[in-house]
Amino acid sequence: QVRLMESGGGWMQAGESLRLSCTSAGIDFRFNDMGWYRQSPGNQRELVATITSGGRTNTADSVKGRFTISRDNAKNTVYLQMNSLKPEDTAVYYCNTAPTSFYPWGQGTQVTVSS
Repeated sequence: QVRLMESGGGWMQAGESLRLSCTSAGIDFRFNDMGWYRQSPGNQRELVATITSGGRTNTADSVKGRFTISRDNAKNTVYLQMNSLKPEDTAVYYCNTAPTSFYPWGQGTQVTVSS
């Protein structure tokens, strides 16, 4: 059964750093373009970072210069390094294929940033 599993969230102070991880049961990340998405209360889910199967990355303007997406194919894991966190980064973070999400969403991991 295909499953996405996000971890690494937590309560943070503005300016701190955090790294999220995404692993999977049943999906080989090597052959997929992957992305990190986030959703805050009252807002639609937005795509914040993508990485192609070849390693090319892109980030949304709202996180550019602060967030970095990477992948470790040997561990079948995709990471999101988040630096200089801001209160507006508070959201549940999810991973999935990108820019179109093909797989069922995981539970996500909550990131809360206080000022």
